[in-house]
Amino acid sequence: MDKTMDKTTDKNTDRTLNKDLTVGNPQTVLWKFCLPMFGSIIFQQLYNIADSLVAGKFIGENALAAVGNSYNVTLIFIAFAFGCNIGCSVIVSQFFGAKDYCRMKTAVYTTLISSAVLCALLMLLGFLFCDPLLAQMKTQPEIMADSALYMDIYILGLPFLFFYNIATGIFSALGDSRTPFYFLAASSTSNIAVDILFVKCFSMGIAGVAWATFLCQGISCILSIVLILKRLADIQTSKKAALFSSVLLRKLAVIAIPSILQQSFISVGNIFIQSVINSFGISVTAGYSAAVKLNNLVITSFTTLGNGVSNFTAQNIGAGIPARVKSGLRAGLKLVWCISVPIVLLYVCFGQYLLLLFMDSTSAEALRTGKQFLWILSPFYFVVSAKLVTDGVLRGAGAMKAFMAATFTDLILRVVLAFSFSRVFGSIGIWCAWPIGWTIATGMSASFYRRMNY
Repeated sequence: MDKTMDKTTDKNTDRTLNKDLTVGNPQTVLWKFCLPMFGSIIFQQLYNIADSLVAGKFIGENALAAVGNSYNVTLIFIAFAFGCNIGCSVIVSQFFGAKDYCRMKTAVYTTLISSAVLCALLMLLGFLFCDPLLAQMKTQPEIMADSALYMDIYILGLPFLFFYNIATGIFSALGDSRTPFYFLAASSTSNIAVDILFVKCFSMGIAGVAWATFLCQGISCILSIVLILKRLADIQTSKKAALFSSVLLRKLAVIAIPSILQQSFISVGNIFIQSVINSFGISVTAGYSAAVKLNNLVITSFTTLGNGVSNFTAQNIGAGIPARVKSGLRAGLKLVWCISVPIVLLYVCFGQYLLLLFMDSTSAEALRTGKQFLWILSPFYFVVSAKLVTDGVLRGAGAMKAFMAATFTDLILRVVLAFSFSRVFGSIGIWCAWPIGWTIATGMSASFYRRMNY
């Protein structure tokens, strides 16, 4: 590529579109980049929280249990969308850091095309196998029909889920964490209103909850993809970018597949755990469904901040200045620990009131289950947040084997211990499996990072 064109394009790109994470104080740069990402994921999680909140408050305990039961299956699809997000984000970050805008564009186009094919395949598999999977999870007969209906509508919206996640990954790779925040703030708050409208005013039941998410996420997806394509068109390159590259697809797959496997295996593990939880009855399932939404709000937020660290790491390695990676890790740890303090206090001291957003005070066993879950897990947010930030560095540096080893250790421990402890301690034993898995896996991630010498 012509050097003069590189300099001109770089100046224009930095001024109008993106944030270069390779210059400036690492902590200041990373925090400014990550805080809008944190806000974005809060609004993203409002989609699922709104579904459970409206289902529990306006339909009933069975509807809350049905949404929660289906959620573990939806996480499998989210895992694939998340993997496409990460693969595209890391590779685009590296090309952006290296000022290679032509291959950066090709990486984006390749991701969009390959993700469309993958999404179509997953939709087909979803329609064929979701009902048998719900049955395998020992879904109670009272909530089977609602769980299946929710899943069918959710699968129809998979293209929106996929392409929105890809758009978010591209925005982040270009250093723009604010635009996804604006999209999500508008669409997620709209989703709450449409949820209530469809359920309360139109009496659509569980279908209304699912269609509201479909509609709001679809609008957000379309707008974000249009903006991404417009921004890419504004970036001038010395030659036309190819629409597809098998070489770049392999590079994307090296990052995406481990991330997909990570999230998918976690989801499969959660399905096994859900089958154990379902054996304790509807009330325990409903209490877990409410509490796990609050837990996933936190874990997904930390994962997203870890993705920000991945972008920071990838850009700086791509620019040939890996010495900044260590400073980025320290800044990321400070950020997640600062966020952990108020969250842990909120969940430990006021978790009961948050759970009442999803259920009536008469659901005594469900409320007790939710409180136990939050009390046991939330103090360990300091531990798991450190793992997810460290994993962000490993992923951004391309150390996927180390990343996978720590992740699978956590998953296997949680599943095995959940089955074992539940036989001795009841449902409380299931919740205790989480902190043990988190702690051991965090130690592994930290050990792998130290071997990288960054």
